[in-house]
Amino acid sequence: MGAGTMILFWVFVIVLVIAAVRWLSQQGHRMDNDDKSALRTLEERLAKGEIDVAEFEDRKKALMF
Repeated sequence: MGAGTMILFWVFVIVLVIAAVRWLSQQGHRMDNDDKSALRTLEERLAKGEIDVAEFEDRKKALMF
């Protein structure tokens, strides 16, 4: 009974670690997509003439950090 509980505990710990790693990797991926989306929005605003090149470059620099 003790050995079965120990095995079950370690299986639970391993599953928890795998779930945490997958969740963290998805969070990083979402941040990359958000940055690209914001850059696309800036490019569209520049193309429409809503912002000038200087403002585009300033906001682009802010997004990269």
